[in-house]
Amino acid sequence: MTNPGELSGERASSGESATEGDGAPSKPELSQPAVGRLSLYYRELQRLLESEIGSVNSKSLGKMVNVSPAVVRRDLSSLGTIGRRGVGYDVQTLIDRIGAVLGSGVQWKVVLIGVGSLGDALLRYRGFERLGFQVTAAFDSDPKRIGETIAGVPILDVAELDQVLQQHRPELAIVAVPAEHAVGIAAKLVQGSVSGILNFAPTTLKLPPQVAVVNVDLASELQRLAFRVQMPK
Repeated sequence: MTNPGELSGERASSGESATEGDGAPSKPELSQPAVGRLSLYYRELQRLLESEIGSVNSKSLGKMVNVSPAVVRRDLSSLGTIGRRGVGYDVQTLIDRIGAVLGSGVQWKVVLIGVGSLGDALLRYRGFERLGFQVTAAFDSDPKRIGETIAGVPILDVAELDQVLQQHRPELAIVAVPAEHAVGIAAKLVQGSVSGILNFAPTTLKLPPQVAVVNVDLASELQRLAFRVQMPK
C-alpha cells in the first residue's frame, strides 16, 4: 500500500496553501473539459479511498490523470476546495465535493434500451452503483432476451417502455440500439420525462433543450485514436 505521506507530499504547492473552506458552491460554472477531468479525479480518488489513503496533493492527482498540478489546482479551486500546506487535499472531502457537483452524491434511476453485446456488458458493469446510478430495468425487442435477468436487472419488452416510464419515472436512460431505432426510442424517452440520455447508437440525437444528451460513437472515438497514433511524435 502506498504511504499517505508519499501522495500528500512534504510540501504542498502554493495553490494548496490556504485553509480549507466548507462554503463551496454546489453547482459552479464549469467547462465541459473541466467536468471531464473532475470525473477522472473522482474515479482516482475513489481508488485512493479504497486503499485507505487519506490525502493527496495536486502533483500526485495530476499524474494519475495526466494533467499538470496547475490544472488540478484550478479545477478544484472552482469548487471552493482548498488544500492545506504539508497535507494536500483530504480525499474524502474531494469525493464529497466533486460528487455533489457531478450528481454522484444522489441516487439516479436509470433504464437501458438495447441489450445486445454492448448493452449486456453495460448491465454487468458494477461501477454504476458506486457512483449512485441504479439501473432499474432494461428493454429489448428480441424474444430470446425478454424475461432474462442480467446482474439483477430484468429485461422487459420494449413495448412496455412507455408504461414503465410513467410508473417509475427514471431520470436517466442509456440507449444502445441500432441507429435506425435510436430517434424513435429517444422520442419515447423525452415523452416519458427522462432528463438525460447517454446515446451509444451511431447517430447524433437532437433533443429538446430541457433534455441533456451525451452522444458516444465508439467507431468515431477509435478514428480519433487512430489519428493521434499517426501524428508525428
